[in-house]
Amino acid sequence: MMKLSEMQKGTYGTVSSLGSDQRFINRITSVGLTEGARFQVVKNDRKMPVLVYVRETLLALNRRDCEKIETAEVNEK
Repeated sequence: MMKLSEMQKGTYGTVSSLGSDQRFINRITSVGLTEGARFQVVKNDRKMPVLVYVRETLLALNRRDCEKIETAEVNEK
């Protein structure tokens, strides 16, 4: 497992864990990023938000939030 902030551009993954902060979990799940959700990392440049394509939506997530999200890399569709 790795943090979302560590994944490379173009890789696919699934969300393994969202951490334990209930406020964060409520906020991140409301935009469609839930445990088990499959996503693609569109852009991951240092000091910039991470762009993730999940559930037919492009999300920009700040790096601090990405540090809380545990992922597992999967093969392309």
